[in-house]
Amino acid sequence: MTHATQSPRRGAPRDPAANERTAFGRIDKSAVRTTADRPDFTTIQQSEEFRDLRWRLKWFVFPATAFFLIWYVGYVVLAAYAHDFMAHRLWGEINVGLVMGIGQFVTTVGLTALYVRFARRQVDPRVDEIRRNVEGED
Repeated sequence: MTHATQSPRRGAPRDPAANERTAFGRIDKSAVRTTADRPDFTTIQQSEEFRDLRWRLKWFVFPATAFFLIWYVGYVVLAAYAHDFMAHRLWGEINVGLVMGIGQFVTTVGLTALYVRFARRQVDPRVDEIRRNVEGED
């Protein structure tokens, strides 16, 4: 067996002056930061503010999800079983199936934009308020 594929440092004695904690890129600090006290997550979860936040989030997410699933499954069922309807021409070569298929992408982008707007206006301010209340209790 030749040593052509082995690293030139393999088998070399370790430098006792080298820092044993040094890792890839000569990083010697951990990214994990320890804190003296952790927030009381049970108290946060049981707080009125957190329950209100969850209720508002559910109020948006569940109807939006139901709408999209009904819209998607409806499209798939129509494509599978209503060939004549889906093949109905609207403008030239553009038919109902094509418009509904593109509508799936438009709906996805639209629901995403609505959720981002909802989160900025409703969820994020309430999360910040809960965070301030928790930090103020320390």
